[in-house]
Amino acid sequence: MNRGKVQENIRNMAMTAMFAAMIYVLTAFVHIPTHQGYVHVGDGIIYLSAAILPVPYAMAASAIGAGLSDYLSGYAVWVLPTVIIKSLTVLTFTNKNNRIINKRNLFGVIPAGLICVGGYYVSGVLVAIISGSAVSAAFGGAVADILTNTIQSLASGILFVAMGASLDKINIKRMIRV
Repeated sequence: MNRGKVQENIRNMAMTAMFAAMIYVLTAFVHIPTHQGYVHVGDGIIYLSAAILPVPYAMAASAIGAGLSDYLSGYAVWVLPTVIIKSLTVLTFTNKNNRIINKRNLFGVIPAGLICVGGYYVSGVLVAIISGSAVSAAFGGAVADILTNTIQSLASGILFVAMGASLDKINIKRMIRV
């Protein structure tokens, strides 16, 4: 492996750790408790990491930051669904553009929101059934968080667009690739 590739891997690992920490902080400490979990804007940083880092690194940052947030905030039952949902969310964005805010990433917010809302709905049903709830009650209980997960996705999308546009103005992607 050549020296340039090693430096690139080290840079990607360092940025992965930085993004994981930001995701954790914005998820664990800046949130509003809800019926089954909490609403946060940490997903906005997940979207940002997906627009900057290569896919495996963005998936790792998302899984680590959001998973740790659930675990350390007392929602350990949600760690596995969160790791899966947040990792899948990354796939709706691209880092293969010179700009963070581009057509794919702008529209990527929509399927990312659908993955979040749908993923947590299915997970809510499964968690309730595993916990001993009747199937009908499980489906009804999971419906309660559809609105809050939708609000979370919208707020995260707004944060992503605002931060991405600001970072594009200073050409951050060029700066970190030097």
